[in-house]
Amino acid sequence: MMVRLSLILLLSFPALSQAFYQWQSDDAAIELRGLVSGLGLALNNANDDLLFSDDKLITGGVSGRLMLDAHISSLSVEMHAVQSIIDKDLRTGGSRFSPQTAVERSDALHWRFANQQADVLIDRLNLQYSTDRMIIKIGRQPINLASTFYFTPNDFFAPFAAQTFFRQYKSGVDAARLDWQWGEFSQLSLMTVVNYKNEVTNTGWSNSPDWSETSYLARVSTLFEAFEWAAVAAKINGDDIIGVDFQGEIFDWLGVRGEGHIRFPEQQGHARDVKFSLGLEHRWENTLSLRLEQFYQRSGAANEDDYNQAATTDLNGFYLARNYTAFGASYELTPLLLADAVWLVNHHDSSSLLALYSTYSLSDESELSLGLNIPLGEQPDNGLLKSEFGSYPKSLSVEYRLYF
Repeated sequence: MMVRLSLILLLSFPALSQAFYQWQSDDAAIELRGLVSGLGLALNNANDDLLFSDDKLITGGVSGRLMLDAHISSLSVEMHAVQSIIDKDLRTGGSRFSPQTAVERSDALHWRFANQQADVLIDRLNLQYSTDRMIIKIGRQPINLASTFYFTPNDFFAPFAAQTFFRQYKSGVDAARLDWQWGEFSQLSLMTVVNYKNEVTNTGWSNSPDWSETSYLARVSTLFEAFEWAAVAAKINGDDIIGVDFQGEIFDWLGVRGEGHIRFPEQQGHARDVKFSLGLEHRWENTLSLRLEQFYQRSGAANEDDYNQAATTDLNGFYLARNYTAFGASYELTPLLLADAVWLVNHHDSSSLLALYSTYSLSDESELSLGLNIPLGEQPDNGLLKSEFGSYPKSLSVEYRLYF
């Protein structure tokens, strides 16, 4: 009840936006920004009592994000503190199973109270040193390695799901990163990302690092023939990985993106895994954008009988099967109203997910978004998945965001 009342108040009486705090001198600056949002969500789960305790749910929550950016000379600090109050049902979505663990990072910067409904966490906290050709960043930070948009096999740390439209703030992970620009259009990036063991905590991860599973990654990129090309070598959770990615344009009209890797598992008896995605895209002058992506993962299930086993492995991330296609579109219906859509297709069980999203700009500092997810496919039966997207809930969401 407290969450729903807070949500109603937030949507009914939005405060007037205030300018963010900013101070600047010749070699130093401080900037404070903020975001307050309220979310309402209606879910209609699949009719399977073994998997879901609630067939229908109406839930929601409110959250706030305080962002600090400060620098003096070559040093800078970034911090994002997040507080949220959400309905307990939002954590599980009506599932009888525990909610998925959060982003893999230390639980020491996450606190939960108020009968398990309120959270305070530090999403980003890092120190950066920069020169003309080099940047060193240490601490909790977002790491984005994606070249494609919907399916991002080379984005190993806190990736977005294909049907996620609001991507302004990627979650931070505990890491150290060095970027060295060794040419005008060439760069070497070295990263170390700390791993943690699964534990019964607020986030599902331990407070202390698991140094034996620390991830290391090197990426070298350069520009050639109007394309950016990159090679990746990494050790992720003990597995060796080599990969490539590229992005550019052909015929001055068609955008082409691709990324993928081969994983050599550390554990004996496990087969090599291959993941890659390829995308084509174009944006017209009338603001219409179309994007087509194809995704393959060897570790995915070849038929629905293997879904329950595939769901228990960490290799597959968001997706259970081997072959997928995503077709997306976006269009500015008016200067203030943006519409997005993506249609995801699982080629092994013929299930699909249609995700629709729109954002309306209420002012320079506030916006209202509406999302609708429509899964198509055979629903689960007595706890067994008959199709992947058929096990997804139908959902309708509305979110109000106020920036200051």
